[in-house]
Amino acid sequence: MLLTHAHLDHTGRLPLLSRAGYHGPIYATPATIELADLILQDSAHLQKSDVKRQNRRRQRQGQALIEPLYEQQDVESLRPLYQPLCYNQPTTVAPGVVARGVEAGHMLGSVSIELTVEEDGRRKVVIFSGDLGPRGAPLHRDPIPFKHADFVFMESTYGDRDHRSLQETAIETREVVKKAVEAGGKVLVPVFAVGRTQLLLYLLAGAFERRTLSPFPVYIDSPMAIEATKIYAKHTELFDAEALAMQQSGDLREHLETVQFCPTAEDSRALNDLKGPCLIMAGAGMCTGGRILHHFRHNLCRQGTTVLIVGYQSQGSLGRMLVDRKNAVTIFGEKIPVRASVHTFGGLSAHAGQSDLLRWLDSMAASHPRVFVTHGEERARKPLGKLIQERCKLRVDYPAMGETVEI
Repeated sequence: MLLTHAHLDHTGRLPLLSRAGYHGPIYATPATIELADLILQDSAHLQKSDVKRQNRRRQRQGQALIEPLYEQQDVESLRPLYQPLCYNQPTTVAPGVVARGVEAGHMLGSVSIELTVEEDGRRKVVIFSGDLGPRGAPLHRDPIPFKHADFVFMESTYGDRDHRSLQETAIETREVVKKAVEAGGKVLVPVFAVGRTQLLLYLLAGAFERRTLSPFPVYIDSPMAIEATKIYAKHTELFDAEALAMQQSGDLREHLETVQFCPTAEDSRALNDLKGPCLIMAGAGMCTGGRILHHFRHNLCRQGTTVLIVGYQSQGSLGRMLVDRKNAVTIFGEKIPVRASVHTFGGLSAHAGQSDLLRWLDSMAASHPRVFVTHGEERARKPLGKLIQERCKLRVDYPAMGETVEI
């Protein structure tokens, strides 16, 4: 098993492997190993809580009880299997298979993976993009492209469009926050505990330093985000030059003095009675669970509330419903009217937009690889694939669930 990065949509089924009897190696960068363990522990904890709540309802309705997909012991059984995959260092991961990971720019520890495969005297190079970050994004280094490939499996999350520039987005976000703070309101930000929280803290520190925003109370209401921030602090060697300089000078810490952590449920509940102005970051990033739901339950109905959507929201998620301007949403079985103002900022995404995806592939186009477009809704996959065909003259496939590809 090779991991490109730690996010749950890429690691969340690992414990099912160990539960099914897998005892082979799991290769990942050291930062990814630490973050994946943290994320999977949280996943097991949330499943246990969710199943307990569902089973109470099922028992009342006379339905059969259910079990979580996996438990903490399944997460713990993975730890002896992790093997470090160092950046840009070829590593033999199986007979005839050498892996090399390079910076993907998506989150701390993320890589794109090159597999050099030799079998029966033939040699093929297979590239997996993993999730690619946008060029020039703060905190993380830019993705590194490859020069040659026979096959490329690439993501297409935003294959149908580009984001607004980070500078424009940062200015727009700052103005929305400034207006909300001056009005004394609460700003609620559903965040991915790993990646987006740390990016927003970095941007806030910069705004406080330049005095484009006056310091105000900021609350990190996520135990996992708190632990992830500690892991980020351990791996500053993976920061880009600007972030590294800010961290080494002490400015990062100095300008985040108004940030408070809320590790316990009691700390989180106390925020319900808190008057604004303040900004609360809480998980989960797509509003599918976690503490952000409790904040939404108490505050979406209030006109003075501001919601910032700063990450991708999948179809069917509560976050997507807010992005789509639904007048009401259901939280914990209760219908909540949406009177809060909702603002979406795609320019803060950790995913590359269409132009950056094409630029990444361009470096390999001369070697005429066969391209498989993955990890995107159809509205994103198909436009990206069509552009690749027209611009690079390459064969493009759109693999479906259960499909097998022979190399």
